[in-house]
Amino acid sequence: MSGQVLTPLENIAGDWMQEHPEYHLLLVDPEGALAQDFTPERGETNPFLHLSMHLSISEQISIDQPPGIKTIAESLTKKLGSEHLAQHRIMECLGQVLWEAQRNGGQLQPEKYLEALKRLN
Repeated sequence: MSGQVLTPLENIAGDWMQEHPEYHLLLVDPEGALAQDFTPERGETNPFLHLSMHLSISEQISIDQPPGIKTIAESLTKKLGSEHLAQHRIMECLGQVLWEAQRNGGQLQPEKYLEALKRLN
């Protein structure tokens, strides 16, 4: 993509990629990265899922959806002194409610997500 103008979403993705140097070798070899199996049983985090969650949380914060997440994220960022660390804490909450929804065969419950986020502060 050298020399091309990035979309706003691509810019955000690039910023999060920069925050994760541990993924840089994987990201320069997309075919090799896609051939790998990232499983919790092997103690590995899926870098694509992780970066996608950063993008999702960034979007949630930008549109304040669920209502209140923007204020919570700003407060947590200030408390921790790092937007990155704050997003990782938020990611834990998002991952938990996603896992519960999948386990129960239901839909994501935004109220549970917001309750978990409020407990972070």
